[in-house]
Amino acid sequence: MRIAMIGTGYVGLVSGVCFSDFGHDVICVDKDPRKIEMLLDGKVPIYEPGLDALMVRNVDAGRLTFTTDLPSAVDGADAVFIAVGTPTRRGDGHADLSYVMAAAEEVARALTGYCVVVTKSTVPVGTNRRVAEVVRSANPDADFDVASNPEFLREGAAIDDFMRPDRVVVGVESDRAAQVMADIYRPLFLRDFPIVTTDLESAEMIKYAANAFLATKITFINEIAALCEKVGADVKEVSKGIGLDGRIGNKFLHAGPGYGGSCFPKDTSALARTGQDYASPQNIVETVIRVNEAVKTRMIGKLRDLCDDTFNGKTVAVLGVTFKPNTDDMRDAPSLTIVPALVGGGARVRVVDPQGRREGEAMLPGVAWMDDPYEAAKGADLIVILTEWNEFRALDLSRLAGSMATARMADLRNIYSPGDVKEAGFEAYAAVGRG
Repeated sequence: MRIAMIGTGYVGLVSGVCFSDFGHDVICVDKDPRKIEMLLDGKVPIYEPGLDALMVRNVDAGRLTFTTDLPSAVDGADAVFIAVGTPTRRGDGHADLSYVMAAAEEVARALTGYCVVVTKSTVPVGTNRRVAEVVRSANPDADFDVASNPEFLREGAAIDDFMRPDRVVVGVESDRAAQVMADIYRPLFLRDFPIVTTDLESAEMIKYAANAFLATKITFINEIAALCEKVGADVKEVSKGIGLDGRIGNKFLHAGPGYGGSCFPKDTSALARTGQDYASPQNIVETVIRVNEAVKTRMIGKLRDLCDDTFNGKTVAVLGVTFKPNTDDMRDAPSLTIVPALVGGGARVRVVDPQGRREGEAMLPGVAWMDDPYEAAKGADLIVILTEWNEFRALDLSRLAGSMATARMADLRNIYSPGDVKEAGFEAYAAVGRG
């Protein structure tokens, strides 16, 4: 199959590379010439483990290329995937669909034969029908179908998620489009991975419902964690106990400083706004959004307590600022709330993150970036574990404590046991949900 991928952001690039590894001929398109030049040089503009090697392999095999020329990429394509950004629109919480619609119009003008226009971007219910209207309006003679094919990629594990998915969701309206999509995903079908073929609206809703449910699980356990601190329970034991129930499951039950990233914040917001527009309020989702913001504020209170109620004049070492490990993504990360509170309160902040500096330097002004957690901890009054990178899971706690001005730790990912931290010489320790 010949595939054009419009957009080389996280979803577009990972999807394009993986489709080419299936054996399809893939052309990835982006308007940014600097990004295309970088990709043509074999360099990946995002951090995703294993993506660079997989990309180079398929480029060398002649199945993958990159261009700024959308018409040439679309000409003769069996399917065109739209994988552009849908950020939260300022002021109303809706997903901003301007990039999707602009791409659809440009694709329409370039169509030369039958093609399936596939929306890979995360979009609200009804968007694919709007895409069809845009294509028809721009090119009344176009022979096409639209399809919804939402992505379910976890940053840091995206290649495995694409190659070994829990499911692939495809929304179509015609047998012809269904066959094209079946041919594209045939390598997964042959290995018995579930392919859910449904209507456009259901496919769109599946994506939002899935992310909202996962965000709800995270927020639920964070509220339970707050109660655990009051009653003397340990949220890690509580999570284990309820996670063993097959009806609940153990994933997304790790208490912490709140969810962030490119998906959950904007998707919960968009779903809540859609519910309001259709007079069907999503009360649970709206509460999840509100509570998640409150969780971040509660974390700031923990840090302030460890600093004798003031950040002024304190030196704080922050380990990890990306929203999760194995990514350089800073979007809506808890650090963007917590670190500015430290700086604004008068603290001298040192930051260590294996991949966060590229984006973080612009987003977290006023901090000192360091490469080594032990150097960052020297003379510090507080060390904060904010992202659970593997590099921070087996630190020499005694060495850290011995080098600090006051040995205090805020373990906001519950990496270490309170007993080990105390034995290492820390005089004060705070975790999440551990009484």
